[in-house]
Amino acid sequence: MLITYLIIGVTVAVSLYAMNNPQLVNQLLFVPAAIKERGETYRFVSGGFIHADFMHLAFNMYTLYIFGGEAESSFQVMFGPTFGGVAYLLFYVALIILAGIPDYMKHQDNYGYRALGASGAVSGMIWPLTFFIPWTPIFWGIIPPIVWGVGYMLYSSYADKRGGDNIGHSAHLWGSVFGFLLFAVLTFFLYNDLFTSFLYKLTTFDTSFTLYVS
Repeated sequence: MLITYLIIGVTVAVSLYAMNNPQLVNQLLFVPAAIKERGETYRFVSGGFIHADFMHLAFNMYTLYIFGGEAESSFQVMFGPTFGGVAYLLFYVALIILAGIPDYMKHQDNYGYRALGASGAVSGMIWPLTFFIPWTPIFWGIIPPIVWGVGYMLYSSYADKRGGDNIGHSAHLWGSVFGFLLFAVLTFFLYNDLFTSFLYKLTTFDTSFTLYVS
């Protein structure tokens, strides 16, 4: 879990420092209009390393601690301890960026839209584990990862359409969607045994930890 601890450490340090530095927050916020008009593309990433308050930070980092560790282990199984860690880090950063693209497209002319937080990337962390054990009931011993992942997507979509709160449900939805798609593409081209095993388990409701190879 070295990379997961590293991500958590950096995020906590930057977030806590920024909470007492409004000027820094303004420089790091995800602001689609600033990206479009001033070319500040770094905001696609920087917004994922700051948080609104301590509770926002604690919730995201606790979730990352739970799911990120499993995701990191999945990448190490696939690509080895060294390159697996690098691939996992790239996967996390890619999800921060990808989760923000739909909101960028929607709000690129709206200077009033601002967002922050790691939720987009964290929302996609469930999928590496899901590919290994889609139907194994790990949540409270009754909910399989595939049910949790799909249910989270459906809820995020519903909450985004409903609106009425200050939560970035769109980023949650697209972070989860892109997490699944990106990991599916990676396994299909680079670790096809896992992709094939996932499809087999998904369609046969297999709850074992066995990796079925082609």
